[in-house]
Amino acid sequence: MIQIQSFTFNPFSENTYVVLNEEKDAFIIDPGNFGEDETGILNNFIAKNQLKVKNIVLTHAHIDHVLGLQTVHDHYQVPVLMHETEKEILDRNPMDANRFGFFFSPFSGEIQFLKEGETINLGEDLFEILHVPGHSPGHIALHNQAQKFVISGDVLFEGSIGRTDLYKGNHEQLLESIKTKLFVLDGDTKVFSGHGNPTAIGFEKKHNPFF
Repeated sequence: MIQIQSFTFNPFSENTYVVLNEEKDAFIIDPGNFGEDETGILNNFIAKNQLKVKNIVLTHAHIDHVLGLQTVHDHYQVPVLMHETEKEILDRNPMDANRFGFFFSPFSGEIQFLKEGETINLGEDLFEILHVPGHSPGHIALHNQAQKFVISGDVLFEGSIGRTDLYKGNHEQLLESIKTKLFVLDGDTKVFSGHGNPTAIGFEKKHNPFF
């Protein structure tokens, strides 16, 4: 049985997730921890629960979702999984940080690329990779069919959708991604978003004002 622990980190109120199974294997998804206090909260949870971190997974690489990436990678020494198209966004982060008035070093570490339709496993639990561009070009979502949930990053929110006014954002593409990749999932599929509260596919199909 998969468990999901969320942490709301950094000035952007970004949701960082730790996904874990009964064998204490874990993924860290979108490490947005910013500063020693938030990093301590994340590491203490992992240590207290004796988790074995297998991978860091990025739904996308906007700076609010990767503020703790280097720190987490250096601490756990595991590969970073992301869509190849998103590498350009990751590489832009030092420039984007400068616009926000702070310094951010380029990421240095092992990256492995994911593709649409591939699966990654956490023990016996499988996650299908959905390529859902629009908010960013290489954005992915992780779908677990067995327990009916999807970690959607900044694609679909409770009552809203991701912004598309950032570099290489595309509003029509985002709407198409949601319609063809997320709204085809079972209505009771739970959605864990990159910001805000969890929601459900069926609820958003019925009530989301963008549709």
